[in-house]
Amino acid sequence: MIIAGIDYSLCGPAVCLFKPSATGRFCHQDCSFYFLTNNKKQSEIRCTNIFGERLNDWDSDEHRYETIADWAIDIVMGCTHVALEGYAFGASGRVFQIAENTGVLKYKLYQLGIPVTVMPPTEVKKYATGKGNADKNAMYTAWISETGVSLKTMLTPNKSDSVSPVSDIVDSYYICKKLHGSLQDTKLDDED
Repeated sequence: MIIAGIDYSLCGPAVCLFKPSATGRFCHQDCSFYFLTNNKKQSEIRCTNIFGERLNDWDSDEHRYETIADWAIDIVMGCTHVALEGYAFGASGRVFQIAENTGVLKYKLYQLGIPVTVMPPTEVKKYATGKGNADKNAMYTAWISETGVSLKTMLTPNKSDSVSPVSDIVDSYYICKKLHGSLQDTKLDDED
């Protein structure tokens, strides 16, 4: 079972790809993380399991949506299931563009026959921190407690707050982990 959690956006999407070891247990060591950024230095990151890439230039919104979706599809090809974080209903700004962008990805996943689960942001936050209204810093604190991996030191050493791509990677991780737990629960229910 290869699965992925995607924190999808127009400027800083991130994907957590989980390929289980023999135990099948979810752990960050069995995950690979991919992100897009406008930051040249961050786009050159190539760690053991963290890979940054530069956002491509685009000449229209449609071109932008297609290039981001194609990037994500290349990563999740071969997955048995993918999870996305749903829309934040209190969001403002470019909400229609965000929806169009996500729609392109969902359509491409549909064409490939890859099942998609959409998780409300509050459920992902509660899963990670115990609070559905947790902010990015609380999510990062949960990540540090669980993994011990200092993404800030690696990716945003001059920032005190958890910002993109750190927050995007963390979100994608917990989306993927929550999906894994849900699929395991379903498997157990099917065995009963």
